[in-house]
Amino acid sequence: MRPSPEDVRAVLRERVYDPELGINVVDLGLIYEVEVTEGRIVVDMTLTTPACPLAAALPAEVEQVLRERFEGYDVEVNLVWEPRWTPERMSEEAREMLGGR
Repeated sequence: MRPSPEDVRAVLRERVYDPELGINVVDLGLIYEVEVTEGRIVVDMTLTTPACPLAAALPAEVEQVLRERFEGYDVEVNLVWEPRWTPERMSEEAREMLGGR
């Protein structure tokens, strides 16, 4: 059965965390778009800043986790910078974890 974009987001919410903040990439608002087609998952994501030291590691982790969870699917992770990430993209839970910032 083909996973839904919500299934993909649920896996990322559970398994991929920003190591500096301890918050998952979905609640941080770093996952912009998830597209699932026959045999393929495409994720557009960003980082909090282009100078982020995790620029290579975090997208690679997203790809690895999705390949493991959705075996047989080709996974493509695109790092995008538009629109720019802002704290407003975070979930209410993430904001609370960061002290209501």
